[in-house]
Amino acid sequence: MSLMHRELAAGRWNALSLLEQMGHVGSEVERALQWKKKNNPEYCLRALERALELLDLTLGSPKNRFRLKEIARTREVLVDYFYGENQFLTSAEFLSRYFLQFAIAARQGTAVVPPSR
Repeated sequence: MSLMHRELAAGRWNALSLLEQMGHVGSEVERALQWKKKNNPEYCLRALERALELLDLTLGSPKNRFRLKEIARTREVLVDYFYGENQFLTSAEFLSRYFLQFAIAARQGTAVVPPSR
């Protein structure tokens, strides 16, 4: 598999805070959701692959070792929603709200409170 985010994978990703990392992941997830809504599966999956690559970089970042469970579960939920049978009953709205919290917190430099279902 070739990296889509070569510059980030080369080390720049680790310089970002977890909030910034998850905000960037959320941008790609939002793109995937929008392409899914527009019934464009090719672009949807491309955006999802970029999001999963960023999540993998986040999982591999040593500074995130205490948050691995949540990051890995987020990846699992995304794969289930887009590729699987949606056994977690996730909605597009929930994913948007979840990732929006990271973008807002990264911009404000505050903690994240996950949305309730």
